[in-house]
Amino acid sequence: MTGKTAVVTGAGSGIGRAVSIALLKQGYRAVLLGRRDGPLQETAALAGAGPDAALAIPTDVTSEPAVAAAFAGGVEAFGRIDLLFNNAGTFAGGAPFEDMTLEAWNDVLAVNLTGAFLCARAAFRQMKAQTPRGGRIINCGSISAQVPRPEAVAYTASKHAITGLTRTISLEGRRWDIACGQIDIGNAATELTRGIGAGALQPDGSRLAEPTMDVGNVAGAVSYMASLPLDANVQFMTVMATAMPFIGRG
Repeated sequence: MTGKTAVVTGAGSGIGRAVSIALLKQGYRAVLLGRRDGPLQETAALAGAGPDAALAIPTDVTSEPAVAAAFAGGVEAFGRIDLLFNNAGTFAGGAPFEDMTLEAWNDVLAVNLTGAFLCARAAFRQMKAQTPRGGRIINCGSISAQVPRPEAVAYTASKHAITGLTRTISLEGRRWDIACGQIDIGNAATELTRGIGAGALQPDGSRLAEPTMDVGNVAGAVSYMASLPLDANVQFMTVMATAMPFIGRG
């Protein structure tokens, strides 16, 4: 993959960090986006990547000017963008449906949906304009894009919306050699899912400690999706802990 450039959002921790490290070790140059510089620099260090391979840009993905500046900085450094892993997200604001506040709803949608849109749009514009044109966008979904968890209306709605975003980009990107797919993830072991191992709320009101899987499995799946030529695409992939209560949920 020497010469190819990836942008990864939420690159300072969890899934974003694991995917960033995998891509850097495969020879990608990577633009690492996240809220704080320190964790982004740590991601680059863990991959053994120097400044010629990894560029950390602290970015608020909910800010249109910040996203535009980050992508411009990546192009200035590396010349083009071949891959976007659109991963930044939050689960904040979990509550029974009737108690969900508008503030919490807006906070989750701002990161999970508006942030994903802004980053995908910036990548799309660059991929359309560059020579040779084209590239790939991989949106990070969730099994919640298929089946909801209790007390997670904002997160669930945001991930269903990501599916609509994915389908739209996939459709409109065809003429510009831009492929778009989505990976729906279930119970990867990260800080975001730390509570699942202790006990996650189930549809019957009980709490159950759920199995998790190593986040490296997600990195491997994303790497496979990214490895395909642009005339082939994984439209949707689900990777999950085998024994988690997903099939039959709800």
